[in-house]
Amino acid sequence: MYYSLLSQMKNAIGARKDRITAPFSKMDFAVATALVEAGYLKSVDKEAVGKKNILVAKLAKKGTMNDFKIVSKPSRHFYMDYRSIRSVKQGHGVAVLSTSKGIMTDKQARKQKVGGEYLFEIW
Repeated sequence: MYYSLLSQMKNAIGARKDRITAPFSKMDFAVATALVEAGYLKSVDKEAVGKKNILVAKLAKKGTMNDFKIVSKPSRHFYMDYRSIRSVKQGHGVAVLSTSKGIMTDKQARKQKVGGEYLFEIW
């Protein structure tokens, strides 16, 4: 899931790495593309290694991500409509939502007037 992807990103930035690899899943790929649009990743690609697919994400410049907070968990799902979505850290962070139109950031969800499951916040 995207939980491990976020912790890998945080640890790689702390270790001054420029890319991370993770097992490929459609959910991780969608979350990573949303983070590319938000500026936390440079690019994300799907690569085949033997019979398995991996996700290769190139990190943006050092120090872009300080921390993250998982909001929806398997034991408790948290849903919001677009009117209730507030900015994260006074606009310095990004929230990621799973909507009926796909995974998107809070700004995109407000613009398209669509709500959904509030996955996590990153700043």
